[in-house]
Amino acid sequence: MDIKRVKDSIYWLYYQYLLITCSYVLEPWEQSMFHTIIVTVFAMVVYTAYVFVPIHVRLAFEFFSQIFGGQPESTV
Repeated sequence: MDIKRVKDSIYWLYYQYLLITCSYVLEPWEQSMFHTIIVTVFAMVVYTAYVFVPIHVRLAFEFFSQIFGGQPESTV
């Protein structure tokens, strides 16, 4: 792909984002505040998923393996 097509597609996605969030009607300082809040919330969600989802998946796997007849970890 050439640079112009990539640039156009990124611009088109950004324009769709502006339309979906209705932030194209905001003033420039309001847009920057809105985008800052959106990026912050998105970063917090990604971080939380990165930290806590693996723990919950492991616990769910241990729970279901005990239910369906798996061997307990300590069989002393």
